[in-house]
Amino acid sequence: MTGFENYAKNVREIELEIERKGIVLGIDWTDDVQVRALVKEALDHSADDVKLASSGPVDYQLMAKVSLYGLAALMLRTMEESADVGIESHGGVAWKAFGKALWEEVNRRKST
Repeated sequence: MTGFENYAKNVREIELEIERKGIVLGIDWTDDVQVRALVKEALDHSADDVKLASSGPVDYQLMAKVSLYGLAALMLRTMEESADVGIESHGGVAWKAFGKALWEEVNRRKST
């Protein structure tokens, strides 16, 4: 039910998880090159990554990346849905850096 969602709450929850995954991965959200590389990887992830993360010895970095892939999709969906009802969804440093890089990469891919 678009329009009845608490976008601010969703943004806070998503950003908290993004920040947690960023800590595991050693992400510097102010490093545009690093964030863009992470976004490209998130948008290009494959089912093989997900399978790898759920089998064998625990690889916390791979698990964090796979979780981040899902968060990227949630983030884009939240921004798109809220924009459709005239609400601009944004969070703190991690959200803004990740969101900006996501939008730029998605738009770049649409134009090619």
